[in-house]
Amino acid sequence: MLRGLFICLALVAVLPTWAGSDSRFPVLWDRNDPVLQQQLESILAKLKLSRAAKRKKLAVVLVDVTDLDEPRVAAVNGDHMIYAASIPKLAILLGAFIEVREGNMKLDAETRESLTRMIRFSSNVDATRMLNRIGKKRLLEILQSEEFELYDPEVNGGLWVGKEYGKSAAYERDPLHNLSHGATAMQVARFYYLLETRRVVGERLSVVMKSMLGDPGIKHKFVKGLEAYPDAEIYRKSGSWKRWHGDSAIVEVGEIRYIAVALAEDRKGGDWLSRMIKPIHELMLAEHPAQVGQ
Repeated sequence: MLRGLFICLALVAVLPTWAGSDSRFPVLWDRNDPVLQQQLESILAKLKLSRAAKRKKLAVVLVDVTDLDEPRVAAVNGDHMIYAASIPKLAILLGAFIEVREGNMKLDAETRESLTRMIRFSSNVDATRMLNRIGKKRLLEILQSEEFELYDPEVNGGLWVGKEYGKSAAYERDPLHNLSHGATAMQVARFYYLLETRRVVGERLSVVMKSMLGDPGIKHKFVKGLEAYPDAEIYRKSGSWKRWHGDSAIVEVGEIRYIAVALAEDRKGGDWLSRMIKPIHELMLAEHPAQVGQ
């Protein structure tokens, strides 16, 4: 009996510790839903984006979090890391709130305004200022920490910030793909799931953090694609540079909530994202007809 107990303890010791450890909430990699997966792939096929996905020029993750305890996941190239332009500013937002949580930074009016401009209007000036306030090495420590593991070599990387948002050279590229600003769609989705389940910085600060993602100041990609649905509340961060385009969001309608993340490497990628979010949104409405308007 004791021998069995020792074996169990040894197994627990070597199990990976995923971000915001809380037994109530599952690991997204374990929550693939075959029906939702088929529906997402069907949407991409109808939009003639299957070839781009096959060539790994497109990565998409959809997470139905209407029931936070039972997320449903569909992913196409979810662990494919790609240059993500301004989407890793989410990592800077996380780092700032961790420093506030730890008492190393004050969330005064100036800091709030700077972080909000960085997210809603994608201000490079504010992103670089906040990055340097947090500390470049400190931010990478947070992303790779056992608490968050938002960059993890075991799942092909994730969120990475290794360069200021400006003309300066990269100071530390990610060790797997040599990217200065990188992301995988799944790790970005995890960021939103951690935020939505209040496991990032606690209840009060999570509400403040999420509010900065709301009221998008740039009306393109997902926001443009959902123009026909004015009742949809969008909490998002997008990014574009040359041929790389990405968008990521928590979308809420009544009691329906879902996370959508898409990263594309194509000059038409922004258009891809605008076109795909509408059928994704309609799918989520159809999946939860009773929750619409509640």
